[in-house]
Amino acid sequence: MKISAVIIARDEEQKIGDAIRSVEWADEVLLVDAESTDRTREIAEELGAKVIVNPWPGFAKQKQFGVDAAANDWIFSLDADERVGPGLRDEILALKKQPEEKLAAGYRIPRLTYYIGRPVRHGGWYPDRQLRFFDRRRGHWGDRIIHESWQVNEGESVARLAGDILHFSVDSLEQHDEMIRTRYAPLGARQMFESGKRTSWLKIAAAGPAAFIRTFILKAGFLDGAPGWHIARFAAKHARLKHELLRDLQEDRRPRNDTD
Repeated sequence: MKISAVIIARDEEQKIGDAIRSVEWADEVLLVDAESTDRTREIAEELGAKVIVNPWPGFAKQKQFGVDAAANDWIFSLDADERVGPGLRDEILALKKQPEEKLAAGYRIPRLTYYIGRPVRHGGWYPDRQLRFFDRRRGHWGDRIIHESWQVNEGESVARLAGDILHFSVDSLEQHDEMIRTRYAPLGARQMFESGKRTSWLKIAAAGPAAFIRTFILKAGFLDGAPGWHIARFAAKHARLKHELLRDLQEDRRPRNDTD
């Protein structure tokens, strides 16, 4: 078995080096760059990665592009703000020694997120299992706009690994707020709209408090201290804003008469 580590990125010069170094054990490291304007590509090339530039088509399509362009059938998919932990690396290298007929089509891996430098293990953020190691001949990336995932073909098996992907997605409260406003809430609203979901003023009012209670209390986010509080607070903002944007989409598609 040979493995291609496939990373997608755009303007990630601060993090791409650590991501690539964490998969140096792979037979190929492939970076799919969405026309970065910083040194992302140069850093990747200096570290020995193969670089392909592809204009941004969306998360799932960009990841599928990378899978199709890889030299090997076994893929480890990584984002630029993620790292492969030592335990996970050792598990994958052990699997590499096994006959392929004994392997599952894909493997779900726990992802441990660091929030402003601190690991978060509650609030629904862990283990956050991601299907990131797979045989590309036996599946494909789903077509979701956000929170995309690899889908194995019908009848194929999926197993679990124990080692963590380390996720360094949020460096500051300001960054978290911007991510919600410019990425997650708009894309989440679009995903809801296209899947046929609709909202109302009552749902908009209830979405924020419900998300806070679910994250901070029901999923024990309070055990993470201050990070847990901020995560719950932003979860509430995300839920409310997503429903507000969904309402806007509904209004834009509402049939109008000649007097409107």
